[in-house]
Formats: sequence, structure tokens, C-alpha cells
Amino acid sequence: MKSFPRPAESATPLAPGPGPGEKGLRSGALGLFSSVAIGISSTGPAYSLAATLGVIVAGVGLQAPIITMLAFVPTLLIAYAYRELNAVDADCGTTFTWATRAFGPRAGWMGGWGLIVADVIGMANLAEIAGIYGFRLVGLGSLATSRMWTTVAGVVWIALMTAVCYVGIGVSAAVQRWLLCLEVAVLLLLAVTALVKVYTGGPPTAVHISASWFNPLHVPSPQALTTGVLAAVFIYWGWDTALTVNEETADSRHTPGRAAVLSTVLLLVIYGLVATSAQAFAGVGTTGIGLANPDNSGDVLSGLGGAVFGTAGLGHALTKLLILMVLTSAVASAQTTILPTARTVFSMAAHKAVPSGFARLHRRFLTPTWSTVGMGLVSIAFLVLLTSVSRNVLADSIGSVGLAIAFYYGLTGFACVWYYRRVLTRSRRDLLFKGVLPGIGGLIMLFLFCYAAFHVYAAPGYGETSVRLPLLGQVGGVTVLGLGALLIGAALMPLVTREHTAALRLQRSLLPHRLPALSAVESASRYLPADTRSGVGGDWYDVIPLSGSRVGLVVGEVLGHGLRAAAAMGRLRVGVRVLARLDLDPDELLARLDDVVREDSPGSPRGGGVTCLYAVYDPVDGRCSLARAGHAPPAVADPAGGVRYAELPAGRPLGLGGPPFQRAELDLPAGSLIALYTDGLVEAVDGRRGLAETLAGLRRPLESLCDEALATLLPGPVDDDAVLLLVRTRRLDAGQVADWELAPDPATVARARRLAIDRLDAWGLAELAFTTELIVSELVTNAIRYAPGPVRVRLIRDRSLICEISDTGHTSPHLRHAARDDEGGRGLYIIAQITERWGTRYTEDGKTIWTEQALPDED
Repeated sequence: MKSFPRPAESATPLAPGPGPGEKGLRSGALGLFSSVAIGISSTGPAYSLAATLGVIVAGVGLQAPIITMLAFVPTLLIAYAYRELNAVDADCGTTFTWATRAFGPRAGWMGGWGLIVADVIGMANLAEIAGIYGFRLVGLGSLATSRMWTTVAGVVWIALMTAVCYVGIGVSAAVQRWLLCLEVAVLLLLAVTALVKVYTGGPPTAVHISASWFNPLHVPSPQALTTGVLAAVFIYWGWDTALTVNEETADSRHTPGRAAVLSTVLLLVIYGLVATSAQAFAGVGTTGIGLANPDNSGDVLSGLGGAVFGTAGLGHALTKLLILMVLTSAVASAQTTILPTARTVFSMAAHKAVPSGFARLHRRFLTPTWSTVGMGLVSIAFLVLLTSVSRNVLADSIGSVGLAIAFYYGLTGFACVWYYRRVLTRSRRDLLFKGVLPGIGGLIMLFLFCYAAFHVYAAPGYGETSVRLPLLGQVGGVTVLGLGALLIGAALMPLVTREHTAALRLQRSLLPHRLPALSAVESASRYLPADTRSGVGGDWYDVIPLSGSRVGLVVGEVLGHGLRAAAAMGRLRVGVRVLARLDLDPDELLARLDDVVREDSPGSPRGGGVTCLYAVYDPVDGRCSLARAGHAPPAVADPAGGVRYAELPAGRPLGLGGPPFQRAELDLPAGSLIALYTDGLVEAVDGRRGLAETLAGLRRPLESLCDEALATLLPGPVDDDAVLLLVRTRRLDAGQVADWELAPDPATVARARRLAIDRLDAWGLAELAFTTELIVSELVTNAIRYAPGPVRVRLIRDRSLICEISDTGHTSPHLRHAARDDEGGRGLYIIAQITERWGTRYTEDGKTIWTEQALPDED
């Protein structure tokens, strides 16, 4: 037996990236006309009318035309939501991507799952209908009633349409254009011919059009109105396919949105005209060609075609053509049903919500491979499984598709409102199209979902099957199947969102829970994680108390997403805090951190993916020393309101090795504002200018400035982590600092003790006189003994009492346990016991040994 080798993985490369336009799909393949054709074809106008119009008439009678028009309202509102979301994020994942960005990965997963459920169930139904109408068209009516043969024909149709979608979006669009034009032409011909006959001596069933048909107040009851709209709203389902091919459309941010709105409007015209003309011709009787005849409820157009066109000569041919149109409508809808599911699964794989194998592209056709084939195989399996079990179960599963549709349409409407919540007050247009209309659409879909699931579909007598559930009793099979399918997705959700949840939890646990309250600065921060499943990354920030009332400010970014990036961020943040405690200058700290990154991942390209900015601010003299490793420069606002971006050497990213880092010095008046941030905050066009404009209002509270900056720069969810750290500088009063320079003479030790005690008395800290005298005496003595040059003594009264002794030596003392016969080594040990902290920092002229003592409690 001859076997063919499996194609190499390189023949179907993975999507290059998860972002819009980055997945490798064939961009610019579709124009506005093709997008509209795909959007309308996905609804299957001829098939939808044939299968639904009778059901609507049976429920609301002569008000069927207005019901089909009322169903257009929530559809149009959701179309506006799709348009506005697509304008900022033209991702083929549509509801999955947008709900993820608005509400997080769990909501995004459920939105994508709802779309998949609706499409798989709808695909099985469409394929079976195509098989039935195919047999009728060629005169094989007996096969059209055979479960086995209609299933076989359905499998063939699914395989054929999957192949068409596989070979390219261009072929799919060309097929849709021709099929749609012919379908619309036949429907218009049917409507016009019916109306002409109504007003030129039509059949006995004919009824002249009345204004009451378009008055919803004439519907028999509110329940009938709701049930009718519920049935009619889903004949519009499918227009959103125009959005799922957005990455393959010219002007992907605008054309798909226009196509979606145009598709729904054109569908309104088609459905309104055909429903009105069909009702005027056939009436709403329950016998013959009457639209309420239960024998024709599943297909009103086949019988209506013979009555309108006739059964002889040209009329017979037109009747057959109408049947052909219902067939091609189902086929076209089946084909375009594959497109959104394949693209959604493809996007989910690119974002790591499903296995990455589904993100593979065909190298030549630039279409999703495994996601397209997988959609076909799952649809075939679903069709075969349910038809082998029971046609009744299949029929109820088809009815349950409405719940999945209402679910993901409503979720998209709410996602639009939440996505744009920060800009709704920017203009009336934003409020209307980004907030009010999508919000109302979402509420209508929510109402329809709840009403259908828990009232209409839950009735044991509704549909073909019912199930006895614990505590609930007998429940309609449509509700059980619809809610059950969604609950399966909910059960899978923790598994597929586990990594994102763990990464976000790890990220937040490693960031500061609250910033320290310091005398040197006032600070506020914001961290906004990316919204995509893989988006949680390695951005971090910190405010680190240092010796001498100084403060260290740090912001950094690790390239990549997920647990590894978050873990790497945690290691680097700890490393920075440890190195900062050594009182290293910013350039030296970055050099040590560079070694850490290189040793952490030897031979890995990650090294070039870590950037960092480190600054040290001294509130005594107002100087700020900064150095950066490939990171964005800070924005600095002076007390007068002027804003500039600090000019300091860019440096190289950490882990690459190379020339040393360089630091810069800034003199900052009290009340200056420093903004440290990551790229995610300013990646939008004019992001740096927007940040500068926000900082111009530096006198406002920092928390308010942070919120305004996020609202201005990131009005919606983000593709990359964003960090903003705002710091307002302060200066210590001259009365809080005492500074003396002493000669290197042993006699000055007594003078140093006396000066320190006098200053403590002036500060009202006489309780600390004994310990401070001991500290000054020991450290000044050591400085005179071991280092040449003058000795400097500085006392700082801050949140603690700080004592600093500086000399010109570069040798640091070491704490040790002195032996019994040692003559020295005990002084530093005693100091360590009577102080809270002590340490050494090096300067260009020598070193400084510092201690901190807690201030006595105030009575």
C-alpha cells in the first residue's frame, strides 16, 4: 500500500504574532463589496426566510413584517458595537479578543466558546438542509426523507465547503458574490411578482397590505411579541462574519465595520420586503399556502414559489430556481459559517487560549489550516453523532443555537461599553455609539437569552425532547442542550485560563502592595496588565528607602509574557532591592544587574529583552542621579508646570554586555514631579505628548493624575503591560540637618560629641544623647585612625535619627565577634546593637558610615 509522507511542519508555519495584522493572513484580499457579500451570505436570507417566516406568522399573525423589522433593532445595535471595537482592534478573534481585553481571559474564552458552539450547531443544520434541498432539486424526494442519505449528503457538503475555505479567502469571496447576487435577484423577483398578483387579482388567500401590519401594538400579547422577536432576531445571525475576516480586508479598521452595518440594513430591506409580499400573497391561514400552515412551517418558500410563479413553462423553471436558491443559500451560509469559527479558533491559538497547532497557516493560501479543517471535522462529527442518536435531538440542538448567539452578541455589546468607559464623556458621538447603543443592544440580548432559556425553551412541551433534571423536574430539551453546551465551555475555562491567572497572580504578588510613606517623596503608581491571555508580562516598579533619607526609584520591563516573564521580573526586582541596599550609584547598580541577567540565562536571547531605569533622589540637596538601560527616559515637571523629558544616555538593554552605563544628575526643586513608565503606557500615537500634557497639572493629587493619565493614554484595554510611577519631590528643612567638617585630630572627637549632643538638645531628643555620643565617638575615632583627610559629621532628623560619618578612606569596616584577648573590634558590634540599621556607602571622595536610630515616642 502506497503512503504519502506527511507535510513538514515548515509547510504550515505558526502565526508570526497574536496582534491584529500580525498573524500572517492575506491582508487586503477583500474590499467593501466582498465583505458585505460575506456578511449577508452568512445569514442565508433565502433559507432563513423559508425556515423562520412560518414560525413567526404562527405566533404573531399579520404583524409578522413588523416583527422581522423589530428584530433588526438589537442586531443593528450590536453591529455598532462590532464596528467601534474593530476600529481600535481589528483582530479576527472578534468577541474572544474584545471580551478578553474588556473583562479578562475568562470572559474572552466564554465569548469565543459561544461563537464556536453556535457555528458548529448551525453548520450541522445547514449541511443537512443543503442535503435535503439537493435531493429535492433533482427530483429524489424519497432520499430527502432518509436520515442516512441526508446525513451523507450533509457530510459531503461540509467537506466541500471546508475545502473552498481552505484554498483561500479570495475563492470564498468570489463564490459568495455570485451566489448572493443570484439569491437576492430571485428573492426580489418573488416579492415583486407576488405583490403584482395581489393587486391584479391574486389567489383567494391574498390580503392587501395594511398599516396595522407594521404596528407592534396589534400583536396579540406581550408574550407573543417577545417570542416572535426571539424567533426573528436570529434570521439576522451571521453578518458578523464580515468582522471575522477583518485581517484579510483592505483598511481592516474601518471597512469591516461599515460592511457589518450595511449588511444588517440590507437584510432589513430584504426581509421586510419578502415577508410583507409573502404575507400579502399567501395570507396567514393554517391551510394550503397560508404561512401559518404547520405543514409548511419548516419551508414556506417551496410551496409559495409554485403558487407565485406557476407550475408550467417559465413558472416551473422559476420555482425550481427558488428551490435552488434555498439550497445555495444554505450552502453559502454553511461556507461562511466555517470562516468565523476557523478565524476565531486561529486567533485563540495565536493568543495561546487553545493549542498552538491551531495557529498554523498554509504557506501558499495564507489561510488557517488546522483550525479550518478542525471546524469541518467537528461539524461532521456533531452531525453524524446527533442524527445517529435522534433527529429530535438534532432538531432541538438547532433551536438551542439561539442561546449561544444571544450570549456572545450580548457579551460583545457589554464589552464595547466597558472597553470605552473612560471616553464616553469625551463627545456625544462617543457616548451614543460606544456606550448607549451597544449597551442597549447588550441588554436586549441578555433579556432574550434569559427569557428564552428560562421561560420559552424551558417549557417541557417546547421542542421535540425534554429532560427530567434533579430539583428542576421536566425541562425542555432546547434549554438543556443550549445551556449545557455553554456550561461545557465554563467547565473548560479554568483549564485554559490557568496560566494567565497564575501569571497575573504571581505578577501582582511580586509588585509592591503599597508604596512606602517617605519624607523625601510623595508617590503613587498604577499597573495595568495586558488583556490578552498571554499578555501578563514582566513590567515592574519600586520605591526603595535608602540611607540618608534618600530614595531609590526603579521601573523596568522584561520582554515576553506569561509565567516566565513574571518570574524573571520577580528575580530582577529582588536583585535591584538587594543592590540598592548596598548604596550603589545608578550606573554601577545597572552594571551589577546586567551581570545578573546574563548569568540568569546564558546563551539565551532574553538578554536583550530587559530594560530598566534607576534613580536616586536626595532630599537634602535636591539632586537626582539617574541611569537607564535601554528604557524610556523619565518625564520631569517643574513646579511652574513646564514638562520635559530628561536627557540622559540611553544605555543598552540588560544582558547584552558592552560599554559601561552612564549616569546623569538633575537638580530638582521641591515640588517637582517625576514620571517613570514603561512603553505600554505611551505606545499610542502621541503618547509622550499626552503624558506631558497630563503632568502639566502637577499640583493635583498624584492619585488623580495617575487616573487621568490612564484615561487619556489608555482609554481601553491594552496590548502590553503598562506601568506608571509618579513621584513628587520634597526637600528637608535646613533645621532638620546638621553638618560639620572636622580636622583629622584626635582632639576633635570630644568636639564632635559636644556638637552632636547640643544639636539633639535643640531637637528635643535628649533621650538619644547617650547612644548618639557613643556612635559619634566610635565612628569619628575610627575615621581619624584609619583614613587621612578631614572627617565630616552629619545628623539628620527625619522619621528616624540618622548619623553619618564621612572620611576619605575606601576601606569598609566589618562587623565581627571580638575574641577575649582582642584589643579592638568591639565598637562596631556595640553600634550594631544599639541602632536599627547601619551600613556603608561609597562616594567619589571616600566613604560614609551611617546609622539609624528610632525616635522616641511622643507623649
